[in-house]
Amino acid sequence: MSIIAVPSPVPSASDDAESLRKALQGWRADKGALTRILCRRTAAQRAAIRRAYAFLYREPLLNCFRYKLSRHCLLSLDFWKAMILWTMDPAERDANLVHEALKKKQRDETYYMSVLIEVSCACTPDHLVAVRRAYLALFGCSVEEDVAASPAIQEPLKKMLVRLVSSYRYEGDECVVDMDVVRMEASQLAEAIKKKKQPRGEDEVVRIVTTRSKSQLRATFQRYREDHGSDIAEDIDSHCIGQFGRMLKTAVWCLTSPEKHFAEVIRHSILGLGTYEDMLTRVIVSRAEIDMRHIREEYKVRYKTTVTRDVVGDTSFGYKGFLLALVGRED
Repeated sequence: MSIIAVPSPVPSASDDAESLRKALQGWRADKGALTRILCRRTAAQRAAIRRAYAFLYREPLLNCFRYKLSRHCLLSLDFWKAMILWTMDPAERDANLVHEALKKKQRDETYYMSVLIEVSCACTPDHLVAVRRAYLALFGCSVEEDVAASPAIQEPLKKMLVRLVSSYRYEGDECVVDMDVVRMEASQLAEAIKKKKQPRGEDEVVRIVTTRSKSQLRATFQRYREDHGSDIAEDIDSHCIGQFGRMLKTAVWCLTSPEKHFAEVIRHSILGLGTYEDMLTRVIVSRAEIDMRHIREEYKVRYKTTVTRDVVGDTSFGYKGFLLALVGRED
């Protein structure tokens, strides 16, 4: 559910491009003007603005942002990085985030590796296909190849991730839940997860999580709770140790209740000393047009505060204004 407040009437793409050009002039760009324009436009409208800007000024808008990023002091880095991600084509943005997660050593490996699962499980099947195409065009190889070749990912997690990023789950109106399969696979999951030894990649748990439709999985996890008296995510926490267990839980949440995962990531990114700005930016930018309203509600219930309040307390200047524009108003 998008919370982007598009003005009415909407200025033309050319008018917006001209306004952006004015805001970018001089040593210190008008970050407030950039936020007011771009954070109130949909992905399709931002694409039209990029085209208009390139036509009018013979240079890509994103290159202008990158130039500003390279020249500004540390106080502005987070703003420009966030603005670049927001203005990019969503599939190209996610392809770049996946590539960064696979190729760079991050401060928190678990949360950055979850980028792969977010893109493959929390997004639509068509978006995942678009990300795979963008990844191939940008980096000259498939996502699957890079996941399989990554030395940082061990089995059985590697096999699960390869299957997730190469999946296509049918979610159309004719997608029917098979209750006989629900009963059988709820039992299989319980048997696999509650073993003392962590499930192997070839086990049924990986097959079920990587192949079933989201509606089928929701029914299976509900049956799991009814039959075994506990939530499957809780049992994964208790019985599946290490990296595989953490990522399996992330996949379960992203497939059926993504707001739980993203609320947790936002909270993790702002706790303690300093802020994991890249993580915070990634979630807010990628979910603003999808389910930010649900994430805000989950965050409030779980942490007894609001995303807005925590963002205000842990960020500053233009970066804070940018994030608040995408989070939206909270009562």
